[in-house]
Amino acid sequence: MHLFVFVINYIFFYLTCTAFVPLLSIRVFSRFQVDLMHGSDIVLHFNPRYEGGSEYVVHNTCHYGHWGSEERKYETPFPRAQTFALQILVTQETYKISTNGKPFFEYKHRMPFSHVDSICIGGMVELSLVAFQYPAMVPYKRIFCGGVHPGKIFIIQGFFNPGGNRMEISLRHKTGIAFHCSVCFDENVVECNSYEDGKWENGEKSQVAKIIFVFVCAFQVTIFSSCDHYKVFVNGEQTHTYSHRFTKLEEIDVLEVSGDVELTFVHHVY
Repeated sequence: MHLFVFVINYIFFYLTCTAFVPLLSIRVFSRFQVDLMHGSDIVLHFNPRYEGGSEYVVHNTCHYGHWGSEERKYETPFPRAQTFALQILVTQETYKISTNGKPFFEYKHRMPFSHVDSICIGGMVELSLVAFQYPAMVPYKRIFCGGVHPGKIFIIQGFFNPGGNRMEISLRHKTGIAFHCSVCFDENVVECNSYEDGKWENGEKSQVAKIIFVFVCAFQVTIFSSCDHYKVFVNGEQTHTYSHRFTKLEEIDVLEVSGDVELTFVHHVY
């Protein structure tokens, strides 16, 4: 079986980068690109450009040295000199491209996605993470080493199932739950709590000011651990700051995800 032919029908690419595009630059230094390739063919060409005072993204395919017609979007979600996350979800019909968890563009296949065998990234961009993953089963449980420490980041990406409205994320230790995050779509609420000594403590709710989940579209939840607290980001927007109640962070060793979701990407960064 070929690497990219999978029964669940899609695979997920994830990149975090910083765009170093000068405010004034000549043409060759005013762009970067992410290419999904098959040999010398470019199956998907994703090319943000900063030229002549305009910012736009070109999508295209190059087969046997011949470029197809460009599909342009005249905006860019990549501020200069700022870190961003680019996600590419491969379905049977299209590439669904999101940035920082927000849908950006959908590109129909011009070549079979099963032919892709490499990723090429170049231009004015600095990489911090490149990963790909098949969808994860829900409920999801993963044991990790090294505990939680300041600077550790957990990234959960996926879709709500039709009719679904809730997702729960837990960071556990042997006798309890150090951090529990419940995201409720229909109430537009994020609630954080801890479970110690056989009982739940007082939860902390955040009423999100605007709907940051688009139903049946991609979501991204990022949990950042500092020395004093966790910060929760949903689709690029910070929703909650939760002070550590269980302070033996080195004993936390399990990540769990459950709820009415399909997971496309789960990752933790040391």
